[in-house]
Amino acid sequence: GKSTVEPSMRLKRQKLPRLYTDRFQVRLLEPHEAGLMVRFRDENRDHLEPWEPLRRPNFFTEGFWEIHLRLTLRDFREGASACFVLLSPSEDEVLGVCNYTNIVRGTFQSCQLGYAVAEKHQRKGVMFEALSLTNAYMFDDLGLHRIMAGYLPHNERSGKLLDRLGFEKEGLARKYLKINGRWEDHLLTSLINDTY
Repeated sequence: GKSTVEPSMRLKRQKLPRLYTDRFQVRLLEPHEAGLMVRFRDENRDHLEPWEPLRRPNFFTEGFWEIHLRLTLRDFREGASACFVLLSPSEDEVLGVCNYTNIVRGTFQSCQLGYAVAEKHQRKGVMFEALSLTNAYMFDDLGLHRIMAGYLPHNERSGKLLDRLGFEKEGLARKYLKINGRWEDHLLTSLINDTY
C-alpha cells in the first residue's frame, strides 16, 4: 500500500536524487562542489543579468556557494525546496540550474520554478530535457499538485519552453519580481499534476 508518511519526512531517509538523460545528469550539488557553481555563474554573469535579481559581488565566490549549497541540501531534506543542477556526464561543468522553491504542503501542494541555462548550451533542448525529468520527479516522487512558473513578457523563449512543457498561462502579475534592480511584470503559468 501507499506510505502514509508525509513526503517531507521520507526525504530525510532517502538518498539525494540523481536523474539522468543521454547528455547530462541532474542532481543537487554538494558544498565541496561550490567551485563548479562559481564558474557557471561567473561565465554567465552578463548572459543571465537581464533575467535575474541584482547579484552582490560575494554571489560569485566559493565561500558564498559553500554556504548556499549547504542550506540548499538542508532545505531539500526539510521539504522546502529542490534546487537541481544540470551537470555534464564528467561532472566537471554546470550546464544550467532548475530550482523548485517555496514548496507549500497542506491544501496547496505547490511550488515555484525558476531556471537558467548556460549561454553556450542555449538552443540545444537542454532545459526542456531537464525540466521534463525534474517536473516528473516533483510530481511522482514528491507528490506535488502544481508547479508555478513566471516569466518576463518579452522573454519569448522562456514562454515557448514552458508552453512546450504543458504549462498554461494564468494571467499577468504587475510588478511581480525585482529583476536586475527593477520591479517587472511577469506572465504567470502553471503545470498541474492531474494524477495526484
